[in-house]
Amino acid sequence: MSPLSEHWQVLQERIVAACARCGRSPAEIRVVAVSKSVSAERIAEAYALGLRDFGENYWQEARTKLDTLPHDIRWHFIGHLQTNKVKYVVGRFALIQVVDRVSLLQEIQRVATQREIIQPVLIEVRLAEVAGRAGVSLSDAPTLIEQTLQTPGVELQGLMGVAPFTNDESVVRSAFQNLRCLYEQLPVPNRRWLSMGMSHDLEIAIEEGSTMLRIGTALFGERT
Repeated sequence: MSPLSEHWQVLQERIVAACARCGRSPAEIRVVAVSKSVSAERIAEAYALGLRDFGENYWQEARTKLDTLPHDIRWHFIGHLQTNKVKYVVGRFALIQVVDRVSLLQEIQRVATQREIIQPVLIEVRLAEVAGRAGVSLSDAPTLIEQTLQTPGVELQGLMGVAPFTNDESVVRSAFQNLRCLYEQLPVPNRRWLSMGMSHDLEIAIEEGSTMLRIGTALFGERT
């Protein structure tokens, strides 16, 4: 068994155990393999194990992967997206998870409308007040949500957030609870993905209602 195969097996066991504790089905959880700095060959290995969702942070790195890997992969854009890169990302990624400001929303709309497509998006909400942390604040999120719901060419499918990096489980849990509370205020058709939980906090995320995990280290190992 390859290291990646072993990692995938352990990850699935963690998800099953977390779901069992809170009475959920593992079928409710979508795993997005975070493939930033991961070679196309290793992504292909993960694909062979059955993974179909992969998350990229940078267009410059993702572009060759999109062209060379199987076309039924669902690519997710999960890094900070500059408005001048939107034209490369819209229509190429199944889900843009990082809408956090009106200017980005408007540029996605402009490109999507021009191409006569509907671009699925998540709104990224900032769950920790850390310098440089992306995301719209919890207090400003309702306004951005409302604007996104009214924007043609864009389909809001839910919310994304990154919990504070801390060993204090109560802080992480509270952050996820805040995001879920906001998520539950979305119109029912727009409650498709609650993207929260990474390698180190996925159990808490599942217990607090996550439907999409973004997993890098637990699958591919530490980045160099």
